[in-house]
Amino acid sequence: MDSTFRRSYRGAREALEEVLQADQGALDASTVAEEVWAVARAVDANAALRRNLADPSREGADKAALAAHVLQGKIGVGAMHVVKATAGQRWRSAGDLVTALDRLGVEAALAHAERQGSLGQLEDDLFRFSRIVEGSPELQAALSDPRADGTAKSVLVDRLLSTKSTPEAVSLVKQAVAGIRGRRFERAIEAYLQQIAERQDEVTATVTTATALDPAQHDQLVAALSRQYGRTVHTNVVIDEDVVGGIRVEIGDEVIDGTISQRLADARRRMTS
Repeated sequence: MDSTFRRSYRGAREALEEVLQADQGALDASTVAEEVWAVARAVDANAALRRNLADPSREGADKAALAAHVLQGKIGVGAMHVVKATAGQRWRSAGDLVTALDRLGVEAALAHAERQGSLGQLEDDLFRFSRIVEGSPELQAALSDPRADGTAKSVLVDRLLSTKSTPEAVSLVKQAVAGIRGRRFERAIEAYLQQIAERQDEVTATVTTATALDPAQHDQLVAALSRQYGRTVHTNVVIDEDVVGGIRVEIGDEVIDGTISQRLADARRRMTS
């Protein structure tokens, strides 16, 4: 994110926090998420509205009033407050406005999961499903094809996830397959997982191993990584028999490869060099 986006997004996010903190007992944050996402999709699909709401030559109050006029009676008070605040910011491009609305919807969904005590499970659900999709070209095509019917995609997501995952995971996956700004499904899920990590002030590590770690091994690994990075580390474990033994840890761009397959590859390179 550039500095202009960060500054404008911070202002919009403050409006979301005001809504979420106003009355935590009565407010359904998941409803705010769904309504803000609906606005993001509508703005993304309407070039004229997108340009007008993001026009840097218009006053923020004027753009907020336009949003209120267009959306009056279509979304609740909480979502309206967020959308008006977002439209009232200065955006470098119309696409940045849509991206901000998408991210704000995610923040509201994560806040709801946090209140339910299911944020960690949500993170695991999204990662697991992303791996399933990655391993199935047919499923990738079904979820990513921009020509496919949106309702059919939503029904497919319900069939795959509704009985096995948190409601927030189902909602996030549905938003991911909507393809906001033409973004592919896997990139959307990657962005959502990053937002979860940021919200929990944690580092996410992808751990690849030939066999599942037992609880003691897992706890030792998490403790060691947390000490090394000075923050809580959340692990997403991938079982891959091709690594033979040992583990591979990926954190951002950093890779710690202690697998036997990698050691063998290194030995072969040394022998042929």
